[in-house]
Order: sequence, then C-alpha cells, then structure tokens
Amino acid sequence: TFRDDWYPQYKANRPSMPDDMACQIEPLHAAIAALGWPLLSVDGVEADDVIGTLARQAAAQGVDVVVSTGDKDLAQLVGPHVQLVNTMSNEVLDEAGVLAKFGVPPERIVDYLALVGDSVDNVPGVDKVGAKTAVKWLRAYGSLDGVIAAAADVGGAVGDNLRRALDFLPLARRLLSVRCDLDLPLALADLAPRPRDRERLRELFTHYEMRSWLREAQGEQSAGGAAAAPPPAVDAKPAGAGAAPPGLLPDGEHRAAYETILDRESFERWLAKIDASPLTAVDSETTSLDPFAARIVGVSLAVAVGEAAYLPLAHDHPGDPAQLPCEEMLARLKPWLESPRHAKIGQHLKYDQHVFANHGIALAGVRHDTLLQSYVLESGKDGARGHDLGRLATRHLGLATIPYEALCGKGANQISFAQVAIEQAAEYAAEDADLCLRLHDKLYPQIAADAGLKHVYQAIEMPVREILFRMERTGVLIDTQQLAGQSEEIGKRLLELEAQAYAAAGQPFNVNSPKQLAEILFGTLAMPVRKKTPSGTPSTDEEVLSELALDYPLPKILLQSRQLSKLKSTYTDKLPKMVNAQTGRVHTSYAQAVAVTGRLASSDPNLQNIPVRTAEGRRIRAAFIAPPGSSLVSADYSQIELRIMAHLSEDPRLLEAFAKGDDVHRATAAEIFGVSSGEVGPDQRRVAKVINFGLIYGMSAF
Repeated sequence: TFRDDWYPQYKANRPSMPDDMACQIEPLHAAIAALGWPLLSVDGVEADDVIGTLARQAAAQGVDVVVSTGDKDLAQLVGPHVQLVNTMSNEVLDEAGVLAKFGVPPERIVDYLALVGDSVDNVPGVDKVGAKTAVKWLRAYGSLDGVIAAAADVGGAVGDNLRRALDFLPLARRLLSVRCDLDLPLALADLAPRPRDRERLRELFTHYEMRSWLREAQGEQSAGGAAAAPPPAVDAKPAGAGAAPPGLLPDGEHRAAYETILDRESFERWLAKIDASPLTAVDSETTSLDPFAARIVGVSLAVAVGEAAYLPLAHDHPGDPAQLPCEEMLARLKPWLESPRHAKIGQHLKYDQHVFANHGIALAGVRHDTLLQSYVLESGKDGARGHDLGRLATRHLGLATIPYEALCGKGANQISFAQVAIEQAAEYAAEDADLCLRLHDKLYPQIAADAGLKHVYQAIEMPVREILFRMERTGVLIDTQQLAGQSEEIGKRLLELEAQAYAAAGQPFNVNSPKQLAEILFGTLAMPVRKKTPSGTPSTDEEVLSELALDYPLPKILLQSRQLSKLKSTYTDKLPKMVNAQTGRVHTSYAQAVAVTGRLASSDPNLQNIPVRTAEGRRIRAAFIAPPGSSLVSADYSQIELRIMAHLSEDPRLLEAFAKGDDVHRATAAEIFGVSSGEVGPDQRRVAKVINFGLIYGMSAF
C-alpha cells in the first residue's frame, strides 16, 4: 500500500499470509456474496481506509454509523454520527467513551498513537513513552504539533527520547492516520443488502462441511422462503428528531412485563405459575462467582417468553423496599426446586445447582441448559465466551442484554450484586431467565431436528453436566503437609540457585526483573540478542533462555529457578490455601462448553495441568490422595483420537502401527527424526505427540 512506500518497515514484523489461509479467501468472498452482503475491495489501500471513507460519507449525509471493530486505531473515526462497537466485549464507544478509555478525544487519537507507537503495525513511538505520558503531554500542549514545539522544555530521559524521535513523529502520524477521502467504486446507496442466494449457500456450506450454517440456512429457507433478505446492517435513517441512536442497544420492550416479587400475594401467584408451567427458567443472583462461597441474593423465574419475575431476598442497597424473608421463601420454593417432575431450564445451571446446595436445596428436574444447547450447535464459537448469555442473545435474538458491569462495575471498584438497587437488579435478573426461554425456542428445535445432535445433547452433555456437578461437589483430597514440606525444600533450592546466578553473573541482581536480567545477559556478559520485545528491548523469555542455555551457564540456572518458582507459587504454596474449610478438600470447576473437541477444562485450580515431567512435578501429583480405605484409580482411553483419525483417514502407517500394537507416538517420532523406534527418546516422543494431536485439532501456521 501507499504506507509501505512511505515507510518500508511498515508491518514488516508480520509474517506473510500462510498458504492455508490464502486459499480460504475466495470461498469466503463467495459466501459473503451469497449471503447478500455487498463486498467492497479496493487495491492499494487498507480496509481501515475504506471503512473510514464510508463512515465519513455516511456521517456527512446525516446517517448514523456503527463500525464493528476491536481496533483502537479506528477510534479516530468516532464523532457525532459515528460509534465503534466491539462485539467480542459488547463495548460501545462514542465520543465520551473514547475520551474515557484513552484519555484523549477522537480527534487526538492519531497524535496519541504516534507518541506511544503501534507495535502491531511496526510503527515506533517515543521510546519509554506509554499511555499516561502521552495523555499528559497532549493535555499540556494540545496536540502532537504542540508537543513537538515544546520538546526542548521536556526534561529527563523521556525528554531526550522525545527529542530523538522528533524527525519520525510526523511520519508516524501519517502512517497511523486513516484515510477518509478514497474514490470508492461503489456509492453508499449501492451497499444495501440483497436477497440471499440460498441455493448457492447450500452448495457452499455442503461442500465445505459447514454443517451448523447449513442447518441454519435450511431452517430459514423452510420458514421464510428462498427470497428472504438479510436484516439491514444499520438503520440508515438520518439523525434528527425521532431517529434511533447508533449502536446495538434495543429499546427494551422485551422487558416491559417483568415483575418484582415484593409481597406474599405476588409470591403465591408465581408459585402457582411455576407449579403449572411445563418448563420454567430459573436463575440465581449471588454474592460471589465462587460456587462454594456464593449465597443467594435473589431468584429469577420465567414461565413464558416475556413473562418473567425477580424475587429479591438479600439486597442491602439504601432505600430499597422491604424484601420477603430469605430463608422462609427458599423453604417455600424448595419442594418445587427439588421436584424432578417440574421441568427446569437455565444458563449454566451447574453453577446455580451449587448455589442452591449451599442453602440445603438439591436442585432437580433440570431438562435443558442453553449453555449446552449453544455448545452442541456451535462448539467452535469463540470458546467459552461464545456461549455467554449476552452473546447468544445478540447472535440469535438480535437483543443486547444488560451487562453485569453496568450494574456492579468491574475491577477494584466492583460491588456485590447485593449492593445493587432492587429496581435495577430486577430488570437484569428477570431478563436472564426470560432469555433462556427465548433462546430455547430458537436453539432446541435445531438440535431436535438432527438425530445425532439430539443424542449428543440428551444422552451425553446433559447427563455429564450432572456428573460434573457431583465431581465438583465432592472435591479432591490433598496431603497439605507433604506440599508444605516440598514448598520449604523448593524455597531452599531457589536460594541456592540465586547464589549460583549471582556467581555466574559476577554480581547480585534481581533475577525476577527482565530489565536487570537483560542488562546482565546482553550487557555485562555480552551474550547474543536472540529477539526483541515489541518495545524494542532484548527479550529474556523462556525461548530465548533455552537457546542461550545451550552455550552459557547463567541462562540454564535461570530456567531451573523459574521452573521451581512456578511450581512453588502455583502448586505447593497455593493448593493448600484452596482447601475448603468445611469439606477439607479442593473443589475445582469443570468447564464443559469450551473445547470444540469436547474435552473438559478445569479451573480454580486447574487440576488437569499438574506437572508430571519433572521429579518435583511428580511429587506434587503424589500429594493428591484418597481417604483411608480408598484408592485413586486412573483410567484413560488408549489414544482414542488417533484411532478415530486412522479409521477416517485410512492412513497405511497409522493402521499398521495400531494393528501391530505399536506406540504410535514413538513410530511418528522415529519417522520424523530418522531413527529406529528403539532409539526414540522421551523428548522426541513428546514432540511427535504434539504433532499427532495437533494435526487432529487443526494445528496450522495460523
């Protein structure tokens, strides 16, 4: 592009597009065209410039614009008629939002970026200048030109860095400025969506085995006919009286009939409703995300789309109305909650099941879970985040939900849900229950229409949900005394390694400081720099130290120290602190709807990643014990994924290895490294295992 002509190093740090990705562009363009979306491609410029030009043209015509992006560079486009929305985080940025996030208004974003640099595009800024300094300068001097003019007055090392960057800063600003004046081949009016070519979509989705999209397309065709058009990308209504504001926020009409249960008459009426309902959505609002520490703040219920209520029980916001007694109301709800006859649905009900258990209630009758419905239909959708209730509502219902952060904040300033005013909490909580029924009506028919998906959902995922709950509730027993002793030993060993590091360096230094370590390695000891960080300083990461350890003693010592330090902080010190005081066990959380392969994930703590390669790691594993009179049993399928791959691929060597009963990973390693099977070492087998499983799970250059 023209930016490469200005600055040959522009984006030079990026690898070229992998061949496996390049060959996907044309099919993607074909799918976009079949979906009815206009495709605008302009040679010699970047997509940002096309977006900027379109946004400028639309805003000039009084059209409100929403740019869907997570790219901070495009914040410079924001104005009275232009907003950004990051659909990954549901963050919407208007002019005030840009100022709040970056500390400068949209018209100063380019100046800000020029000062801090953009490592993604390989555009350097002023060395050692971060966001705080850039904002301070722009507030003090008004603009980048003002900063340049006042450079002589800026003292200290950062002032020296600024003066060294003066010649490049104007170019940096040009490189980071989005062009808004392109001569586009299509006018704004030409970009209206067209009817979908459903036959072409069916051909594409069938050819590329996009089964979820194929089911969706076929379902829409049977419901709405072949000529149905996609919804408009934006409301192209000019701003003014009666114009809808830009963004994705709905008008909230779906919340109009929600109720707040504050008196016994309302409670009895809703008790009768859920008793008669064939399927009730239930959700709990709590004091904590920790399922074992959480206490109920309120319960939301929905018996039909749009017919939802919130029962507040433990809010303590000043000025709130009186609430019904918590324990009494839970006792009244308990027979219904524990009834297997009354069908229930929710979003991630395994968590709510723990919360109710904390109050002595054994939740039963769980028929459906929208988290698992989404996972079965779209297992590859953005990991766990792709099945979040808010994203599901946006993706499938066209609704933007009330974000939790809007009520409770985030970070250090986050408050408990109990501190949220009941009026606000009720709308948020009732919406969650309502959305479960709305999503169920959308998702479950797609599952029920496919015998395979229905089997996976009803015979595997839903029963497994209950098993995982019981596993989490039971917890695991650990030998805290053994871990304490091991932690003390590791601490002594770390002190020994620290002394060895000082001796190898010829001076004491902070082994945990990347800056000091870089000075020792590449300054004092003159070791070769292997790679640099995005800020341009020599890297001291594990990859670099591993390379240097082949020739120098200090990096080897540092690697040993880092490995032991991680074991100590992550396991031997931390695990005993995670023992539940009431049960005497460690209780992890198993995430069911994460990996596209169906594998579970474990967190708080991660019990699937206990180290095993080193002697110290194996000692940590040995600290997981059974109670007296019991034993721990380890069971696993023997390379089941590779057996499936051998069956599907009919690869002769894989089939032969399994037929002979060979170790498949060892056989792969022998072929890769050109040695006999008997000569394969543990590290070589480990590399082969990574390759074997990586190929199954879609490993590629990108």
